[in-house]
Amino acid sequence: MNGFGLAVLAAGLIACGTQETAKKQELTQREKDSVFAGSRIPGAKAVGKALKTADSAEARQARIDTSGIP
Repeated sequence: MNGFGLAVLAAGLIACGTQETAKKQELTQREKDSVFAGSRIPGAKAVGKALKTADSAEARQARIDTSGIP
């Protein structure tokens, strides 16, 4: 068997063994929004600003929660 035949056989064996691990990975809404914010589509800049604002508010709330001040 030549090198090409071995490569095809190896590729076939590898493809058969990865059926369970080749599942489609779903993106979270946050990941989808992040991808959209990085695009050149109209309105994407506003999505990016909204994500930054939400991150800022979440970080502020986390600081307040851990400060121990009621």
